[in-house]
Order: sequence, then structure tokens, then C-alpha cells
Amino acid sequence: METEFIQHLRKSLGSHDRLRIGLGDDAAILDWRDRDDLVVTTDLISDEIDFRLAEVDPRRVGRKALAVNLSDLAAMGAEPVAVVVSLLLPRTPPVGTALELAVQLYDGMLPLVEQFDCILAGGDTNSWSGPLAINVTAFGSCSDQPLLRRGAAPGDVILVTGELGGSILGHHFDFTPRIAEARRLTRLGLAQVGMDISDGLLLDLSRLLNESEVAGVLDLTSIPISDAAHRLSETSGRTPLEHALADGEDFELLLTASPEHAQQIVADDLLGTPVTAIGKIVAGAGMWADQVGGKKLEPQGYLHQ
Repeated sequence: METEFIQHLRKSLGSHDRLRIGLGDDAAILDWRDRDDLVVTTDLISDEIDFRLAEVDPRRVGRKALAVNLSDLAAMGAEPVAVVVSLLLPRTPPVGTALELAVQLYDGMLPLVEQFDCILAGGDTNSWSGPLAINVTAFGSCSDQPLLRRGAAPGDVILVTGELGGSILGHHFDFTPRIAEARRLTRLGLAQVGMDISDGLLLDLSRLLNESEVAGVLDLTSIPISDAAHRLSETSGRTPLEHALADGEDFELLLTASPEHAQQIVADDLLGTPVTAIGKIVAGAGMWADQVGGKKLEPQGYLHQ
């Protein structure tokens, strides 16, 4: 299967001027001579944990596998350069053959590869009697100050892009990584602290606060709640706000910025994407609703076992 699959990929991917050696050799060789700092991230998703292959188009699964890694690059303010993909394929997929499944997974990735001018440089395939697992390693470059989880200071404003909650209704497959928004922020020097919201707003914010050794106060009335969160709340027994705070897989940017920069980002629509101020950084530890000494907010979200 591997030889046939490589031949298919060669026809699908074409060539790229930054890829000196690609598919067919033991490793890829990238031209990095005009690049700045190398940023590397890797993420693995699998059937029954991150999706249900029997219930979803494999192309959406492939897209998600790549998109979550591009979101990690966005969280660092990095520009995507290349990715390698490893597939652990079920010998008997729900539909079709293992080769057909592999082709569909890559077909889901290719539009994102083109959108972000990213090289799909290679990877590996194998098959077994268990469920599908996909591991992507993404490489990016960072020519400006990267976004880090540490460095938030009392007085800074807490910001989020987009809307939160209800991602299980489809957003976790179809989101667009906030690469362009993060790159614009770092180029303009408007934010140095940030991450993406993958495991839930409260859980991820708690990680940022811990790394920066500060506390956060959230204005819960300002949290941007998605329509999907409202729809999900009709049957879940949880409020739309609870979904927005803890569902996870929003893949939006969580940022802090000075009051002046925050006002500029929000008021001038600098990112071309809605950005909402949802709170502020204060001295101390923990997360609070409305004011320190008010309701303490506990980290909630998806904890990887």
C-alpha cells in the first residue's frame, strides 16, 4: 500500500521551492537559509477520542488533524512552513480500504496546506487491528517576538478572538486556525502573551495565569458565546455560558495586552476577526468572576489522561 500511496501523494502535492528533498527518501530536507527561529509542535488525534470515524467524513478528520497543529503555531505567533504526517490506519475501516481512507485523510488536509502555503513534506503510514490515529508534526518560523504564556502583568486586558462553546456541533472539525491574526499581532507588537483555546477557556486561562504568576478577573457578561453553545444548551442541561467557559476545542486565541493596545485591537478591527475584552490581569493567583473576593472560578475543561 505504501508505494501506491506515495505515488498518489506525489501527483497530488506537486513541488515547492523550499522542499529540497521530499517524498521517497528516508527524510525530508527543507531549505531554511532565510528563516528565523524554528518553531516545532506535534499533536496526535485518534478515533473514539477526538472523533468517531464511523460517523464523519474522513476528509474532515484529516483537516482537523492538520488544523490543530496549525492552531498551535498560531498560538506562538509563528508562520507555518512544513508538516509531516504519520497515519496508523485500521486494517478494516468502517467504509472502504485502508488506502482509500489514507487518500481521503490527505484530501482533507490539502486545502489547508494550500491556504497557508505550507509544505506537506512526508511522514509515515502503518496499519493495525485498532482504531485510526493521526500524528502531525508542524514546523514554523518566527521572525518577531513570539506569543508565550508567560509575561502577563497586572493591568493587562484579557482578550479572545471569535466565539466560544458548542464546538462538538461541528466547529472542532471546520475551524480556521488563527494564523493571520496572530502574525499581525506579533508584527505590530500589540501582544506578547497568548495561547490557543484547545481545552476550554477556564482551563487554558488558568495555565496562562500560572505561567505568568498572576491572577485573572473575568467579566462573565462579556464572554462571546457561540450560537452552537446556545443550541447545545437546549439539550445538555448546561447553560450557554457554561459551554463557552469549558467546552474546549474552540481553537480561538486567548491573549493579554496593555489597555492601550487592547483598545486598539478591539476598536480598530485590526485582525479582521471579532476580538472581545473579557477581563483583566491582577496581582495574586487564581481566577475570579467580576472582582477578586467575588466568586472564585475553578479550572474547567478537557483534561488529557
